[in-house]
Amino acid sequence: MPNVQYVTEASLKNLKAELETITNKTIPDIARRIDEAKQQGDLSENAEYHQAREDMSWTQGRVKELEYLIQNCEIIKKSSDNDVVTIGCTVTVNINGKTKDFTIVGPQEIDPTKGYISNESPLGQAFLKHQVKDKVEVITPAGKNVYEIISIK
Repeated sequence: MPNVQYVTEASLKNLKAELETITNKTIPDIARRIDEAKQQGDLSENAEYHQAREDMSWTQGRVKELEYLIQNCEIIKKSSDNDVVTIGCTVTVNINGKTKDFTIVGPQEIDPTKGYISNESPLGQAFLKHQVKDKVEVITPAGKNVYEIISIK
């Protein structure tokens, strides 16, 4: 069974747009570069040709990655039940006297600056299925931390 990737509708839309751009613009542009470099003659010492081939290889790999993600994703639906932490929830916690918000998202949408953490991360996994007032222990590189869940949105 494929590995399901959790994404928001906005993220899925961005993945599809990136795939369309790569397929309709980037790959034809690189193919043109390869063709132009071939016309210059000796390919063994043609840096433009080799760079274009590397770019094409990377781009084709990205296409396969995007197709896989799009085919194997599940849209995160916000639950109306805010009693338990699930993917898509925003969890407000108290840690060492400070309040922090974390939103549990799929690995494609991680953004620590916004408080978006992956459901696959140690912290994200620790929060899942817990309730308000639960204390969650997480071992991080800095040591053991205890997070008290204040609210779930």
